[in-house]
Amino acid sequence: MTLEITNARIVGKQGLYWLRVGAGGTIEAMDTMEKAPSDGEPPQLDLAGDWLSRGGLDLQINGALGFAFPDMDGQHQHQLSEICQWLWMQGIDGFLPTIVTTSVAKIQKALAAFADFMDQQQAQIQPTNAAKVLGVHLEGPFLNRQKCGAHPPQHLQTFDVEHIKRVLGDRAEIVKMMTVAPELDPTGEGIAYLSKLGIRVSLGHSMATYEQANRAFQQGATLVTHAFNAMPGLHHREPGLLGAAMVHPHVKCGAIADGVHVCPTMLQILLRASEYQRGVFLVSDALAPLGCPDGEYPWDTRAIAVKNGTARLSDGTLAGTTLPLLAGVKNLVRWHLCDVETAIALATHTPREALGEATIAPTQPATLLRWHWDATEQQLTSQRLLADRQKEKC
Repeated sequence: MTLEITNARIVGKQGLYWLRVGAGGTIEAMDTMEKAPSDGEPPQLDLAGDWLSRGGLDLQINGALGFAFPDMDGQHQHQLSEICQWLWMQGIDGFLPTIVTTSVAKIQKALAAFADFMDQQQAQIQPTNAAKVLGVHLEGPFLNRQKCGAHPPQHLQTFDVEHIKRVLGDRAEIVKMMTVAPELDPTGEGIAYLSKLGIRVSLGHSMATYEQANRAFQQGATLVTHAFNAMPGLHHREPGLLGAAMVHPHVKCGAIADGVHVCPTMLQILLRASEYQRGVFLVSDALAPLGCPDGEYPWDTRAIAVKNGTARLSDGTLAGTTLPLLAGVKNLVRWHLCDVETAIALATHTPREALGEATIAPTQPATLLRWHWDATEQQLTSQRLLADRQKEKC
C-alpha cells in the first residue's frame, strides 16, 4: 500500500516536505509541500511540522541485552538477531558492532561469525524489522598503552602492516572502521594500508601530538573515537589529537552524550569548534548491559558495575555506558547545546556521512523516525513510522 507523508520537516532542508512511500517500503518521491500532488488518493499521514529522519546509526556499540560483541561466534547468532530487533525498536537502523582489544584468535572468530550473520541479513533470512549489521568496528588492538583505559594491555599489538594482516585474516572486507593510535605508526604505512582496504581509520586511545594527528589525517585517517576520552585534553600550547581534529575540515569526531564521559560544557565546545554537523556524530559506546538493569556484569575476564547507566571496572576506570544512542539526542536538546534539527542530525545524518551513506532521498528505504518537540514540556520524543504500519516509541 502506498502512503503519503505530508508537512514533514527534514534535516538539512528548508520548509515543509511531502514523501510518497511505496508498497515495497522505499521512498518513491519527495518534494516541498508547494509541489505536493493534489489528487489525495493514497492514505496520508500529516506530521504537522514534526521532524522526519531515517533511523539512527551507531558506529560504536560494544554489545546489548547482556551479550558482548567480542564474544560473538557461530553459537550466538540467535542472540545477535534479538539484539538487532531490539535496537530497531530503539530507533536504530544499523550499527557497527565494536570488538574491543582481545586476542587475535578471538577477533578472527568474531569476524567470521559477523560475516555469516551479515550474509543472512543480506539474504533476508533475518527479520526485516531489525537493525542491520553494517560491518565491524575494531577498537584496537593498535592502541597506546598509556591510554588503553579498560582495554586489556596484554592483547595490544605492534602497529604495522604485518600485524594488521594477522589481525584481519581473510575478513578485512567486513571491517568498516578501526580505532588506532597514530603515534604507533610513525611511517604511516599502517594507516595508508587500512585506508587502501577501504577501512575508515579513526584515531583514539592515543597520546598523539597535534603534528602526529595531522600527519595521520594526511595519510587517510578521517575519524576520531569518543572525543576527549582516552586522549590528552586540549591545551593552549599543545592542541593535541583533538585540537587537530576539531579544526580539520574533513574529520569527524564521535562523541558520547551521556553527561558522564564528557561534561556538557566540553561537548558544547566540541560542537561549536567543529561546526556541529560538519565535524561531530554521536555514538553510544554502550556495553553488553545495554537494555538491562543496573548491577554487576561480566566483562572479558573481569566485571563491570553499572550504576545509573554508567559502567566502571572495580578500580573505578570508566568502561562505557548503557545509554541508548537516541537518548544522547534528547540530552543535547535538554542541555540546550544545539537546536532540535542539529541534535537529530548528529545521530541520523552525520553518522551516515561518516560511512559515506545517503540520508532521506528517493530510492532510500523508508525506515523513518518521527520526532516531536513539545515546547510546553520542553521534551523531545521519537517514534518509528512504517514498521509494518505500526508506530513504535523509541
